[in-house]
Amino acid sequence: MKAGAKGTGSSSGGAVKGGKAGASGGGGKVTKKFIINASQPASDKIFDVSAFEKFLHDKIKVDSRVGNLGDQVTISQLGGGGGGGEGKIEVVAHVPFSGRYLKYLTKKFLKKQQLRDWLRVVSTSQGVYELRFFNVVDDQADEDDD
Repeated sequence: MKAGAKGTGSSSGGAVKGGKAGASGGGGKVTKKFIINASQPASDKIFDVSAFEKFLHDKIKVDSRVGNLGDQVTISQLGGGGGGGEGKIEVVAHVPFSGRYLKYLTKKFLKKQQLRDWLRVVSTSQGVYELRFFNVVDDQADEDDD
């Protein structure tokens, strides 16, 4: 057994997979907010945002264990009422957390839903990830000349 694996009184508050446990320098709580914007594929009805939210709930690891989110990591869907925030998921972590881990899980979900060939995950700004369609060049204009 690793030392500190059950550490209930640890100063870091529990590390999330992909996060750097010693990055905070032993100070106070770290709060990171990430937004995954899937509004473009969700509006085309090819991406199920609620299924993705459930996937994140099931797969995010805290202290190297899945299903251990507690109140350290909260996942919520923004603007479900048909407004401008439809298709966005917000992840708030009160423990050290990596955005790359969220990107990894998003890509894993896309692969599982067989959407990886059409969608990609792009970081638009710090803490914000967006699902975009690949730019497909239309070759029909060249074929019509025959």
